[in-house]
Amino acid sequence: MISTADDQFSAKTGFNLIKILNNLGIETNYPLQQTSCGKELYEIGDFAGAKTLGERLMKQFSGANRVVCSSSAWVAYIKTVFPKLFFNTAYHIEHQEFCEKIHDITDYLVNIIGTTCLNNEFPNKVVFMDNCQTINDYGIYNEPRTLLRNTAGLELLELPNEIAVQCCGFGNIGFASDFEAVSSALARKKVEAALNLGAEVITSTDTSCLLHLQSYINKNKLKLRCVHIIDILANKNNRK
Repeated sequence: MISTADDQFSAKTGFNLIKILNNLGIETNYPLQQTSCGKELYEIGDFAGAKTLGERLMKQFSGANRVVCSSSAWVAYIKTVFPKLFFNTAYHIEHQEFCEKIHDITDYLVNIIGTTCLNNEFPNKVVFMDNCQTINDYGIYNEPRTLLRNTAGLELLELPNEIAVQCCGFGNIGFASDFEAVSSALARKKVEAALNLGAEVITSTDTSCLLHLQSYINKNKLKLRCVHIIDILANKNNRK
């Protein structure tokens, strides 16, 4: 399952997700009619619209044994919000089954199929940034770090705890535009902390946060770049 942000702004991340799974001998299928999970509508209070999109999504992936998503934030949303939207409805059983079979890529690799090394290479100093929703609602923490530590040439750096636990400033839909000063200040803290560590790359399991930070980096012409963890895990012999 490809998130809206990846579909619109980072198509290669979606292709790399499929590439990783296929290289492991896992058969994949991507429904071309896939749309949003409804997260954006839910965050602006359109619960009926979010429910409609959620029903459509479950139908589109009804035949899948597992659903692997490019966005950990989407998975966190589905696992925490679908039980509220679909409890005691016509989709009560369907939402329970869907929540059990959907995973972010790092969760799937490490916890479902027991893969902690993909023989990938990425010779850079890298900071991993936790997505707020992923940490709070999904509980993914060690999985991406394990995969990064097993990446040839990669030096994994950790942000100071007081910075690591803060939001990057993207927030939910509309926060970055409605509260630009606060959003930019939060981004600056993350970026400056990464630069102070000597990082060359910031990575995460969600594209939205990375797009937000990359915009701040570009605006201020800083020597740093953001790369989705999927693109790092799919990287083999050349520096990207």
